[in-house]
Amino acid sequence: MEFSSDIERGCGIDVHKDTVVATIAGKGLKKQTKEFSTYTGSLTCLRDWLTDNCVTHAAIESTGVYWKPVFNIIGNDVKLILVNARHIKHVPGRKTDIKDSEWICQLLLSGLLRASFIPPKDIRELRDMTRYQLKLQQQITAEKNRIIRELEDANIKLSSVLNDVFGSTGSKVINAIVEGENDPEGLVQFYHKRMKVSRNEFKEALKGRLTEHHRFMLRQMKKRILSIEEQMEEIDCEIDKRVAPYENVIELLTGIPGVKRKGAIGIISEIGIDMSVFENEHHLASWAGLSPGNNESAGKKKVLELLPVTNT
Repeated sequence: MEFSSDIERGCGIDVHKDTVVATIAGKGLKKQTKEFSTYTGSLTCLRDWLTDNCVTHAAIESTGVYWKPVFNIIGNDVKLILVNARHIKHVPGRKTDIKDSEWICQLLLSGLLRASFIPPKDIRELRDMTRYQLKLQQQITAEKNRIIRELEDANIKLSSVLNDVFGSTGSKVINAIVEGENDPEGLVQFYHKRMKVSRNEFKEALKGRLTEHHRFMLRQMKKRILSIEEQMEEIDCEIDKRVAPYENVIELLTGIPGVKRKGAIGIISEIGIDMSVFENEHHLASWAGLSPGNNESAGKKKVLELLPVTNT
């Protein structure tokens, strides 16, 4: 993550969804600008154009996911520097795709660009899985909230009498309702003395106006949750295979109070295991978005809020 320097021939790449504009310049090289499409064949032509002109480094703005295909195709032949968009902002009023690529190339050759951290391929793939798994967990939470709202619509007040609607007791009640049980006398059998309410209050909470529509919706929501849970189990198995080489690192990370196996895998998937890419722990904290910025003027420091994490 150091500033680039001593680059004799470089390329600035302005990337978009459908097009890529590249400018090459440097020692013994006439400045040229070309436009390519983002299809694989065209990006291969871009790679060949760079290698034919002995370009050793290229800089590209981290625009959404559009930089990834470029990185995958030319990254093995040219050292690609991924740059935060805020670090290469052009002068307002002079912005075109060609000028952007020329500006990026100029900054690269001047050694004024700081490369963003890009994990190795296996870590990036692990990160894709852990992030997708988190999205699936959020979908399960959303479906559970829908179930609670559906029960409230039927005036069944499980959330008022249970600490966890989807714990052992709540799950049994919901399953019985889905299977056709309407009578509170039949549902109250799941009451136990460790509950925070009396048996009579639990029974009152189960008296509602449950219709076939409510039961149908609850059934669909439960099916959706089961489907996502099966998908998550599949991903868990694949993650376990991928992290097998890092079991010793996981063991060390779980030695940190509050960090369990899943958290340790999440840490590895985000920053990898090679800490030499960070100068020290302060740079790592800054990269993670956990360090406030500096804003000092005339000897006075202003308090800044933490910026949101926007890692690539």
